[in-house]
Amino acid sequence: MQMNVSRIDHLVLNCADVDVTAAWFQRALGMQVQQYCEGRTALVFGQQKINLRPQGAPEWGTAKVDTPGALDICFVTELTVEESLAAWEAAGIEVHEGPIQRSGAVGPITSLYALDPDGNLIEVAHYGAQGSD
Repeated sequence: MQMNVSRIDHLVLNCADVDVTAAWFQRALGMQVQQYCEGRTALVFGQQKINLRPQGAPEWGTAKVDTPGALDICFVTELTVEESLAAWEAAGIEVHEGPIQRSGAVGPITSLYALDPDGNLIEVAHYGAQGSD
């Protein structure tokens, strides 16, 4: 029998400082910060979440190497590129690269990139008519 994965439920992001990372994602992407279990922190958006794991947390199982700043991730937004640029400017988020045309999971996207406090590459993408953003 073949496994049929339907979606990603959550990811775990290793970080040097959970509070700094949570504040950045809340400011940069409008994610909701949620406390769960015994003092753990998650970023919630849509039907997904990102659990924030402090580097070296012994009680929290993780990958072989729990290095902060080793993630590249793309988030899709309904905002146009101009609106995303304006939102990042207002929030004091520095654009690392973009706008640039890329290929997304279901078609062409226009993307902006920023680096989070740990140096993870955060991509914000918009699906839409290319060149009209």
